[in-house]
Amino acid sequence: MAAGGCLLLLLLPSLVTASHSPPGCKIRITSKGLDLVKQEGLRFVEQELQNITVSDLHGNEGQFQYNISQVKVTDLQLAFSDLNFQPQQHLVFNISNASISLCFRRQLLYWFFYDIGSINASADGVHIYTVLQLAKDEAGRLKISNMTCNASIARMHAGFSGTLRKVYEFLSTFIVTGMRFLLSQQICPSLEHASLVLLNSLLDTVPVRNYVDEHIGIDYSLLRDPSITTDTLELDFKGMFFPRVREDQELENHAVEPVIKETERMVYVAFSEYFFDSAMHSYFQAGVLTIELQGEKVPKDLEVLLRATFFGTIFMLSPSVDAPLRLVLQVSAPPRCTIKPSGTSVSVSAFLNISLVPPDRPPVQLSSMAMETKLSAKVFLQGKALRVQLDLRRFRIYSKQSALESLALFSLQAPLKTLLQLTIMPIINERTKKGVQIPLPEGMDFTREVVTNHAGFLTVGADLHFSKGLREVIEKYRPVPTAAAYSSSQSAEPSLDPSSL
Repeated sequence: MAAGGCLLLLLLPSLVTASHSPPGCKIRITSKGLDLVKQEGLRFVEQELQNITVSDLHGNEGQFQYNISQVKVTDLQLAFSDLNFQPQQHLVFNISNASISLCFRRQLLYWFFYDIGSINASADGVHIYTVLQLAKDEAGRLKISNMTCNASIARMHAGFSGTLRKVYEFLSTFIVTGMRFLLSQQICPSLEHASLVLLNSLLDTVPVRNYVDEHIGIDYSLLRDPSITTDTLELDFKGMFFPRVREDQELENHAVEPVIKETERMVYVAFSEYFFDSAMHSYFQAGVLTIELQGEKVPKDLEVLLRATFFGTIFMLSPSVDAPLRLVLQVSAPPRCTIKPSGTSVSVSAFLNISLVPPDRPPVQLSSMAMETKLSAKVFLQGKALRVQLDLRRFRIYSKQSALESLALFSLQAPLKTLLQLTIMPIINERTKKGVQIPLPEGMDFTREVVTNHAGFLTVGADLHFSKGLREVIEKYRPVPTAAAYSSSQSAEPSLDPSSL
């Protein structure tokens, strides 16, 4: 028994580590960002409440019979509203002292007198308290998993006109009370549909696992439920690239976990060294970290130097050998990224194979030299795309065949570095030009981005703006209702015949 307890204590640290995998990418939304979301969300709520459908109201009092139908919301005043974080996984949306203006059709039968027309009404002191629970779904996507709502109306007034105005005023207590009840009963179901269906369709636009190009993809699935404090909401994403030829491949994360402390901007996105390492590892696994230059693609100055100096001295080859040169640069191991407060760099080890390619004859390999390079990386954000611009910082070549050849390579150091800078680096930067999308919903973009380096990770602080409104994006991805649901939602047109009352 004691031995079992000791074993459990030994295994406990590894179990804790396994349950809390470090994220490759982390996003923090601050209270300032939530304020912007509130402004756009309030417009969306107004639009949803304007589409409230209220059932017809029928009744009678003695010889009076009435029918209230075609209720429409004509105006909303939601002046007092708040959207706040609530630990641990909730957002609280509170509307107080709002007013809703209505217009509906009246029909009244009193003995043999029949009156029809419209009534304008207003609901005042409207209070709506909504709590949204955020969670990770099975696919690793952020979703609104639950919603609680409470709605109440303090007062309701109706204005009557026409020949039977006095009669309506007499019946106003019954009509207004009924309308107040029906309206308050429709507010929460409308907001529940807006949250659990429509807003979740917006969250479906966040990329979770998608392809970056023809070679690699990226996994942005959430590792756990969001963490919410009174001031921030934080999301931990896997942030792992994978080769498309082996999509089930997992690269273990040993990098430093990003820690975001800033709150000045609306949003912060942090990327660890693992994020970039997994991208380069995936490209290496896909077998695309190879560049070949042959014939006219080899810079003329370098070709002359290789023929006259290097090959003429070491291999005793005649410079007049009339065969095209072929240079094959192949990365020998996955490149590694290092992020420091002073900057970001990428270390690359590669082989440069130099061959002669005589027409209609097998290639003749002249040399295979090892290369070690260090590239400086400028990371920046454009729109929602994270991009990297690489520049050659250090370069060294040596031969694995002989010390004599390594000595002769000294004269090639500068020309080969020039080759990399002028020929190879533009090819690499062209491949990274597209960048990779950061997991934000469609219609939301970054502005005023600032990149800050830390030890083992970097952060991008930015403000947010809506390039598209919530309504525009939601309408684009709104679930299509079934024919049965559509037909059942159509209310029957009330009859103008007094006998229908």
